[in-house]
Amino acid sequence: MSSFTYPSPSTAPGHGGPLQGINVVAVEQAVAAPLCTARLADAGARVIKVERSGGDFARAYDSAVGADSSYFAWINHGKESIVLDIKDEEDRALLLRMIEAADVFVQNLAPRALDRLSLGSGALRERWPRLITCDISGYGDGPGLADKKAYDLLIQAESGIIAISGGPNELGRIGISLCDIGAGVTAYAAILEALIQRSVTGVGAALSVSLFDVAAEWMTVPLVQHRYGDGGPSRVGLRHPTIAPYGAYATADGALTLISIQNEREWHRLCAEVLRRPDLATDERYSSNNRRVANRDALEAELGAVVATMSRGEFVDRLAAASIAFGSVNDLEDVARHPALRHRTIVSSDGRRFDLPAHPGHRQQEEVPIAVPRLDQHGEALRAEFSP
Repeated sequence: MSSFTYPSPSTAPGHGGPLQGINVVAVEQAVAAPLCTARLADAGARVIKVERSGGDFARAYDSAVGADSSYFAWINHGKESIVLDIKDEEDRALLLRMIEAADVFVQNLAPRALDRLSLGSGALRERWPRLITCDISGYGDGPGLADKKAYDLLIQAESGIIAISGGPNELGRIGISLCDIGAGVTAYAAILEALIQRSVTGVGAALSVSLFDVAAEWMTVPLVQHRYGDGGPSRVGLRHPTIAPYGAYATADGALTLISIQNEREWHRLCAEVLRRPDLATDERYSSNNRRVANRDALEAELGAVVATMSRGEFVDRLAAASIAFGSVNDLEDVARHPALRHRTIVSSDGRRFDLPAHPGHRQQEEVPIAVPRLDQHGEALRAEFSP
């Protein structure tokens, strides 16, 4: 497939892993595509990140990690950075030589931006059938949608996620880039499947992932309820729309504790052992989940009144003894101190060390901290490596 040879993972910025020997070129920006390729890099692939002259604009989202933004450090460590002007003939030829040597090509530029430069997935795979291409977009390529720009909050709104989030009287966005993250992880999984398929057939694949598709698939339950059931969920704040009791309750000290009741056995234990109101379990209004949801206001009033007489410590002790699922409504400082929070060390592009949450698929702390690349840090070396 290629006349070029990549260095071994031990000499590249990446590290060993199950994707050792897999080579990725990414023309990427923002969150979705960089998260996808960050997962590939974490698994041992070599990832070359192609940036414009001003760099990936996510570099400047904030200044929380030394010279890098929190976003950029999170999803760009372990990559090589090169600045290319893909409209320039020589730089475009260099990009093609890198792609020729790659197993995977990922891009999330504006719709059709690469097609206009003969760098679209169709043209690339026609030249190199073993290549796996992955295009990440906002809405896919349907009629009237291919040229529609998209960002995370816009997709949250258009997919209906915002319509069912927040309190009864207030719309609320999900507080992280949920749709970007979902698209990035979905693209990562699709690429892994394509790599497995190629190992059998010898043929690559043209993958397409849109933020809207991912968000819509996640909206399956409310959409099915809306179309075929009794109607989709309304906004219920810190409650579950179709399960009760499943929500937050304030104890005497004002602390909020979430509880989740999943079956009738747990409901009876909650009433008898935690609330010490066994009569609630046999109350006809609360005798099944459907009836508890239908009578939620009355149920919440009765439970809230009992919980408000206890300290949080007493409430939590009773929940634990009764084997009832519960959780704290934590603020960011609580999460930073949470015993379940694992870390990995990242070295920012200006050489400082920071602890970021660990990759959930990696159980062991990396022995060597992973560096965030400076803009065009590897440009000179890559130009030499891929010179004609």
